[in-house]
Amino acid sequence: MSTSSPRRPTIKDVAAEAGVAPMTVSYSFNHPSRVAEATRARVLDAAARLGYRPDATARALRSGHARQLGVVVGEHLSYLFDNPQAAQFLAGVTDVCVSEDLGVVLIPTRGDASDVDRVLSAAVDGYVLWTTVADDPVLTAVASSGRSAAIQGGPAHPGLTCIGPDDRTAAAAVAAAAVAATTVAGPGPLTRPTPVIISFPLDRRRTGGILCGRELPPDLTDPSEVPFPVTGARLAGYRDALTDAGLNWDDVRIAVVQRNQRELGQEAAAALLEPLDGPAVVLAMSDELALGARAAVDLTHRDVTFAGWDGTREAAASGIWSVAASLREQGRACARAALGESSTAAQHVSWSIVAPHPR
Repeated sequence: MSTSSPRRPTIKDVAAEAGVAPMTVSYSFNHPSRVAEATRARVLDAAARLGYRPDATARALRSGHARQLGVVVGEHLSYLFDNPQAAQFLAGVTDVCVSEDLGVVLIPTRGDASDVDRVLSAAVDGYVLWTTVADDPVLTAVASSGRSAAIQGGPAHPGLTCIGPDDRTAAAAVAAAAVAATTVAGPGPLTRPTPVIISFPLDRRRTGGILCGRELPPDLTDPSEVPFPVTGARLAGYRDALTDAGLNWDDVRIAVVQRNQRELGQEAAAALLEPLDGPAVVLAMSDELALGARAAVDLTHRDVTFAGWDGTREAAASGIWSVAASLREQGRACARAALGESSTAAQHVSWSIVAPHPR
């Protein structure tokens, strides 16, 4: 018994069925204004009877438009669905794609030599990049591709639209709020909290561990010093706030985690707080990490104030200060920029400080 698939109908088959030239069939699908309405209706009826559909790949090659946006991700692809804020960002991209009748292509990068070829070979009209490191070769490749592109959070790169909040200013504001909420006034001098930080990775190696402020480069916002620009800017903001509060940045303990995962925040908080006495403030670079830290401290009933990032309802309900800067709106802005709807100048999005609900 033959297992071969039935032959797919061709444009010539439709032309013969409709009694027109093959070019008329092509125009009926691709340039309908060039065909009389009655003729086009006859062609579409013939195509429906035969089960004919235009070849999308061939159409894209002819038109030069794939009708798809590429989303370049330096994380495991499941991160886009497992992490609530990454999922919000992707939802923002797809909001625009739905309104513009576009598809989405998810393009993972692994930090190896194949990244550039994988990204550039994707059949897409533009690129949306998740934040990456300053020395990522994909940045230069995308910027030189002739396709519009935008990156969330940075790094800033010529030819790319960089979209995100002013991380340094926002980090300083949320840290100042958390420190002020933890400072205890008594009959004697003010009791200042001991600050600790749970940080995103510093570079592509994602090396975890605990270090002190003095072990970090003096200029945290220099991409060559801290390759992940979001990490560098938020550390700089925390340093600004702690220094302004009269605290010694050099002695601040910092736990660098490999991934933005709640369980890693819990482990980091336990390690940071274990040797400390008295009130403390935990400055985490996301609500997920702050919620993990909250779970660790809940086991010890210690006097600790928390700051996170993302402005989630769960964080506010758990007593966590946070920065709200809608990642869904950033996803929409990146998608619009990747469609060439804006200049390549950096675009700062609005942010606000979210105070925790009383516990």
